[in-house]
Amino acid sequence: MHRFTVSTSFLVKIFSLAFRIFLGLGTLLPTLSNAQEIEARTYSNAPIGINFLSAGIVQAKSGNYTLTSEVMSLTHILDVGGQSGKLTLVLPYGQLTGSSAIGGRTVNASTEGLSDPLIKASLNLYGAPALTLDQFINYQQDLIIGASLAASVPWGKYDDNQLINVGANRWFIQPGLGASKALGSWRFELAGAGIFYTSNTNFMGGNTLSQNPVYSTQTHAIYYFQNTAWVSVDATYFIGGQSYLNGNPISGNQENWRFGSTLSYPVNKHNSIRLSASTGAYSRTNNSYDLFGISWQYRFGGGL
Repeated sequence: MHRFTVSTSFLVKIFSLAFRIFLGLGTLLPTLSNAQEIEARTYSNAPIGINFLSAGIVQAKSGNYTLTSEVMSLTHILDVGGQSGKLTLVLPYGQLTGSSAIGGRTVNASTEGLSDPLIKASLNLYGAPALTLDQFINYQQDLIIGASLAASVPWGKYDDNQLINVGANRWFIQPGLGASKALGSWRFELAGAGIFYTSNTNFMGGNTLSQNPVYSTQTHAIYYFQNTAWVSVDATYFIGGQSYLNGNPISGNQENWRFGSTLSYPVNKHNSIRLSASTGAYSRTNNSYDLFGISWQYRFGGGL
């Protein structure tokens, strides 16, 4: 079997660069950024039968590299044993451009294509009863406790001759738990998750790239206006994710803090616009990036 031969120190520098680009491109590209994802209102209630169709664009910048992604998603609210739950399918398409000089060598990146789709299921375990649209009018949130499970499908574009791709050529699963507490017009959320990866066994000509789990926690303070618009202040912390090439470590553990904010504004009962931004506040492995996104959401079904 052919093995990619290059100095370990060069690999460490290369992967530090790659991680700055790919470990987390937030709310709209979860398959590339699951650990650093900052997503408010994951554990919230909504009338059963309603669907949310979203389309958006997000841009992340790290050093000389820029990743622009167009993302579509579809979410369906359903009744699971008397509590509300939701199923979400995310389809991202990404374009990456940039170059850097590392160890006297120039690393260029120019690739685009379908990124790995994501499937996510969320179930509220307490405090979010399954209600119709008419019943939901009288619902007042107190404490919601929920669980979620996400999985990526390695269908994205992948070239084993390229160091950086828009597809990962591996699966991951992401179980999570969270809670949301209502205090007047405010919602305070706390959630935790773990991301567990399979190995990419076709990296750079038949090599095996593996990664330890990444563990994360995030918190949100959300304020609701009378017209149902809302704004959130968000923070996330994650740790872990050491990477290996053919069993040999090529990076240390990550430890990162990110902060951000999201604004959702209703245009009418069917349509709303969402703006989001986040930035890295601390990074042990220098893989911070800045992210800006805008998306449109259309609600339908469930009696709307």
